[in-house]
Amino acid sequence: MKLHSNAKTTPYSRRLVVHRVLRKGWTQAEAAEAAGVSVRTVAKWIDRYRSEGTAGLLDRSSAPQRSPHRTSSRIVRRIESLRRRRWTAERIAGVLRMALSTVSSILKRIGLGRLRDLEPKEDPQRYERSRPGELLHIDTKKLGRIGRVGHRINRDRTTRSRGIGWEFAHVCVDDATRLAYVEVLPDERRESALAFLRRAVAWFKRKGLMIDQVMTDNGSAYISRDHADLCNELGIRHLRTRPYTPQTNGKAERFIQTLQREWAYAKPYRSSSLRQRALAPWIRQYNHSRPHRGLARSTPAQRLRDLR
Repeated sequence: MKLHSNAKTTPYSRRLVVHRVLRKGWTQAEAAEAAGVSVRTVAKWIDRYRSEGTAGLLDRSSAPQRSPHRTSSRIVRRIESLRRRRWTAERIAGVLRMALSTVSSILKRIGLGRLRDLEPKEDPQRYERSRPGELLHIDTKKLGRIGRVGHRINRDRTTRSRGIGWEFAHVCVDDATRLAYVEVLPDERRESALAFLRRAVAWFKRKGLMIDQVMTDNGSAYISRDHADLCNELGIRHLRTRPYTPQTNGKAERFIQTLQREWAYAKPYRSSSLRQRALAPWIRQYNHSRPHRGLARSTPAQRLRDLR
């Protein structure tokens, strides 16, 4: 099935959201946060499901049926030509006697919304450390907690789950092998982050990895004095990602996507405890059995053996 080019979700994830709201008793806000969409979007899916069933959750074209006021292709080419001469949107609008909002919209549509978009695109700087333990990537992901079964399942409205809150998956991935360590903790505060780092380093050391560096984002827990002291105690150099460039910590980001897809949201768990119980088996499978595309279809455990 061809997905909508602008879609942030898939038909499966929409069905999962509908299931959580209508069957599990999640609030629309909780389901929206877990899916990474707005509450308005969740409400739209619920309405479509109620009126059309699962067919209402399939992709639809966002193009208008007709666009009588669409700017001609000749004008669009003229706007692009002036932009490539590094003209501002205001200057283009003035010369062509067009609304600034129209010019800005066209520039965004053709990928020239910012002057820096004219600069040659740099190839992404991909890297892979050669020695296990040379660099660990650490990140967190907020997960909606799952409480009691909702009233839509047991018909008891006193069990409606409200304000159940969040929990956080703390992940640590070795750059060279993709070997992963994960804990689900109640928060991402400094104390939790420090305790996780200590346990993660100990876990990797038991696997025979001597840790040189750890990379994190610029969250408050990681830029604290206590975090720096712990890194010094463990003999680890702390690297931070550049602000607003999460791709620098891309191996942790991609692992989190896999974690969400194959564990956290792989099925509708009845409770957070059941979801946590499924984590350890999934991590074992990820580290020891699941082929990894970035490792030429080897598993992290196989890559670790190969690099020793």
